[in-house]
Amino acid sequence: MAVPKRRTSRGKRKSRRANHDRITAPTVVACPQCGEPMRPHRVCAKCGTYKGREVLRTEQEGAEE
Repeated sequence: MAVPKRRTSRGKRKSRRANHDRITAPTVVACPQCGEPMRPHRVCAKCGTYKGREVLRTEQEGAEE
């Protein structure tokens, strides 16, 4: 079994672990219906559509009726 000859330094250890803890910005795409930014594969919060269908009734639509 392999055994390290030298102790791994704090800097070397932390730089190796840094890649796993990195935080990335969420992916954002434009809604095909209204053009508002939204997360992919989720219902648009602005217009309430998903894949071209109305899934949620938004409060703006309720006030218009």
